[in-house]
Amino acid sequence: MLQPEVDNFVSTRPVTALLLAFICILLIAASQSAQSQTYKVLYNFTGKGTDGATPYAGPVLDAHGNLYGTTYLGGSLGAGTVYRLSPAGSSWTHTTIYNFRAQTDGSGPAFGSLVLASGRFLFGTTEGGGYFGTAFAVCACPQREYVLHSFGKGKDGAQPIGGLVLDRAGNLYGTTSEFGANGFGNVFELTPSGSTVTETILYSFTGGSDPINPAAGVTLDARGDIYGTASLGGAYANGAVYKLSRSGSGWNETVLYNFQGNSDGANPVGGVILDKAGNIYGTTFDGGINGGGTVYELSPSASGWTFNTIYSFVGLYGGPYNKLTLDKNGNLYGFTNADGSNGLGSVFKLLPGAGGWTYTNLYDFVGGTDGASPYGSVAVDANGNVFGTAAVGGTDNQGLVFEITP
Repeated sequence: MLQPEVDNFVSTRPVTALLLAFICILLIAASQSAQSQTYKVLYNFTGKGTDGATPYAGPVLDAHGNLYGTTYLGGSLGAGTVYRLSPAGSSWTHTTIYNFRAQTDGSGPAFGSLVLASGRFLFGTTEGGGYFGTAFAVCACPQREYVLHSFGKGKDGAQPIGGLVLDRAGNLYGTTSEFGANGFGNVFELTPSGSTVTETILYSFTGGSDPINPAAGVTLDARGDIYGTASLGGAYANGAVYKLSRSGSGWNETVLYNFQGNSDGANPVGGVILDKAGNIYGTTFDGGINGGGTVYELSPSASGWTFNTIYSFVGLYGGPYNKLTLDKNGNLYGFTNADGSNGLGSVFKLLPGAGGWTYTNLYDFVGGTDGASPYGSVAVDANGNVFGTAAVGGTDNQGLVFEITP
């Protein structure tokens, strides 16, 4: 998957020897008209046997063209799965790597895409299981899982639905959408050491004018600063973009932008990405001049951050629900959850140019065996092929994985 430049920095470098040794020890021990596109369903989930169902999260690509992802439901005990899709000629082979048991191992991996490290280690989060959600590691080779942390004890928060990001030292970062010291969610760090993992709360959201209940995962820049969104709270109660910066032995929070619910949008559920110049890109689920959510840019300047609405979607609700994807040419890709010509979601592309951004609608979902209601981020390969998931629809109405070929 061609992630933004900063995400490449933290997630596609080889994992440190410390982290690899740690994981091995644990696993052994335990607007334009749509252009001509080709839409193809690669796999239909059935919800039967060990097969998954309801793939909320989008897939990630490895160097060999394999896709990895999660399903929220299905599997042998109905608590979700980790899966791999491998290209095999003109078709794809599905393998269930892990079946969640809804016990201490977790249940319901939600909206955050997996992090793939060193070609075989997968990191993610579950909404339930453990005490109140987990962070987990899976090795794709022996098909073993290890719980890195179980949330819901004390003030460490609950329901980490946004997934994880990995820095080059092997530390993992994410958010909890609920609870924490003030009841509004946390930003956390997981640090491996030997055969143990230590969780550190970096920030607990406070309510009031502070954003609250961050559903989205975070993004790191080259200095290790943390960026994210919370879909609620903020100065206007429409959500905000925040930054956490290191300060001595602690972290300071700065709210970079408070959404007003006007042309700028409202409820930024999906988190943000960064480009090489330090510009921030994100989406809102609602608001904008057309009511269907927005795509926005925040650019650093001497006086702070400059906000620009790149695009406004049409609809009463149902805009983008997850992080955008940035390719090597600076193009942005994403989903809408319920916009599009059929009101069932769409896939879009935004191309930068001297006169601004050009919007291209890549595909409108039609429901049925075609699929509908996408929630996850997309993966884009070097040839511009787009891979994603639809949470419902397909031959068994349990969701599917698709490819759009330009």
